[in-house]
Amino acid sequence: MAISDWPKQERPREKLLGRGAGALSDAELLAIFLRTGSRGRTAVDVGRDILDRSGGLRGLLDLTPKRMARLPGMAHSRCAQVLAALEMGRRYLATELERGFSLDNPEPAARLLTAELRGEPCEVFAVLFLDNKHRVIGFEKMFYGTVDGAAVYPREVVRRALEYNAASVIVAHNHPSGVAEPSQADRDVTERLRRALDLIDVRILDHLVIGDGHWESFSRRGWV
Repeated sequence: MAISDWPKQERPREKLLGRGAGALSDAELLAIFLRTGSRGRTAVDVGRDILDRSGGLRGLLDLTPKRMARLPGMAHSRCAQVLAALEMGRRYLATELERGFSLDNPEPAARLLTAELRGEPCEVFAVLFLDNKHRVIGFEKMFYGTVDGAAVYPREVVRRALEYNAASVIVAHNHPSGVAEPSQADRDVTERLRRALDLIDVRILDHLVIGDGHWESFSRRGWV
């Protein structure tokens, strides 16, 4: 049965507009970009097959454009639309922070940092530099490592904090394993950074560990 023959409230576009994007499955969201299916298959069927082949929505969005376009049902035009939507989401999150939202709560910072770090194949250590009202004045991916870890140099973080004239920072790194549970090494690095930044009167507001679809906050655990 073609999607046009489905009950109106069950069609992906109508469902999105009537009930919100959260009401759609991953396959239904993808079907909106695909627009049409193939012989005997709806766009939702094709979307479900694409997700199965790529390991789900996360796997699909982590593919390079060339690999994504090779998937059956993902022509270059469809691939471009999906990648454009992903980039729009990233830019929206960045703009949200640029408008001066307070980062006393880890939620907005975690949303941005998850978008920036979750797809990295190796461990990346990043820093948000904040003014005295906890507004973002800079963001940098500072240290890169293997899948097992990244070497973090506190003096480099101190140097950049001075150049930004930052009053505080939020640091973050991803776990390529997908498990966001902080390690003892993560706690040791945080303490080294805290001691170094204390010397220039810059406070660490939080250390966020980004996993696959979830994150952990040192401030919520009372560790900073």
